[in-house]
Amino acid sequence: MADVEALQGIREVKAIAFGRQFASSEAFKALFRDGMALVEEAAAYLDGPGREQSRFLPRLSALTYANESMRLTTRLMQMASWLLVQRSIAEGEMSANDGSVQLGKMRIHRNDPPLSPEHVATLPEALVELIDKSVRLQSRIKHLDSVINVEKTDSERLSGRNAVALQQMLLKSAFSSPTAKA
Repeated sequence: MADVEALQGIREVKAIAFGRQFASSEAFKALFRDGMALVEEAAAYLDGPGREQSRFLPRLSALTYANESMRLTTRLMQMASWLLVQRSIAEGEMSANDGSVQLGKMRIHRNDPPLSPEHVATLPEALVELIDKSVRLQSRIKHLDSVINVEKTDSERLSGRNAVALQQMLLKSAFSSPTAKA
């Protein structure tokens, strides 16, 4: 039974192995561009039209605007940091160990509670759209981060095993009969 579990672990590592190469892929480059473009879009909005729009909001709506713009900015900076560390690792500017330390300091996994419909109704539409885009991007990054972390955990678990013993276990599993395992 332990052999089957070890084999499943090996298959999982192979199935999830794209995580380490993902940061070098075109898909990551597109995600990186999207993330950085969203940071720029949010900064331009919050420093320009958003600042102007917030001046005309009623007091309670202005407080909601200030709170949500800070949450948006924090979320975007966390994601930008994650993207930059992943790119640095992929380009060899940072070791995987140093990158893991940096990524461990980030709080990309925190889920902000969604806005209530009453609060959304008081905010400028452009801010609500930026919040929605950032939450979708955060979801994508959280998924990728979890895939990469699962891959690291599985490879660390299997790294202490002898490669020959693993091959022998694979052969034994492939040629054993289903009734012999029971």
